[in-house]
Amino acid sequence: MVLLNLYSLSHFFIWTFSGRFIPLSWALFFTLSIGWELLELVLPFTFAIETWDNKIADIFVNCIGFYLGLRLKDKAENSGEAGNKVY
Repeated sequence: MVLLNLYSLSHFFIWTFSGRFIPLSWALFFTLSIGWELLELVLPFTFAIETWDNKIADIFVNCIGFYLGLRLKDKAENSGEAGNKVY
């Protein structure tokens, strides 16, 4: 097993999208992120079989993705993109 894999990449994009477009707090993010990794311990699918190192790396990747998504949201809001609504 490797520390990072294609699933880690998908985690990154999912959490970047979530941070950018879905209003989540850091507490809810951590609950969902860690909860998913714990759920994988009991799922009977091959994608869920990972080492503990990979699970921890996935959580770090999730954090980086979520942080990037939040920064992209802040940048969009500060640039006026969010204020261009047509009524």
